[in-house]
Amino acid sequence: MTNSKLRFGFPLAIALATASAAAVAHGKCESSGCSGDAKITTEVQTLIDRHPDLGAPGSITVQTRAGVVYLYGEVSTGLERESAESLAEKTPGVARVVDSIFVSH
Repeated sequence: MTNSKLRFGFPLAIALATASAAAVAHGKCESSGCSGDAKITTEVQTLIDRHPDLGAPGSITVQTRAGVVYLYGEVSTGLERESAESLAEKTPGVARVVDSIFVSH
């Protein structure tokens, strides 16, 4: 490989890898070609957003890395927090749930 190919190819590869990691972290999964983590994130986020008792859609944020689901956000009661965690745990492919949801009352 020539020096100019290395000079331009390597930064391109880094940029693509970074973009892919960012998409997984933010759950951008809209096609069947998603990685496992992106698919889990999308499924958990959808389940949580469909439960109005857990707050407005998007009030709990979901991220997944290596099958571990991370939940962030704020809810009104401990029961709401437990419900969100339970929904995540029941999602296929989830290895573990890390609950960082804040209870405001």
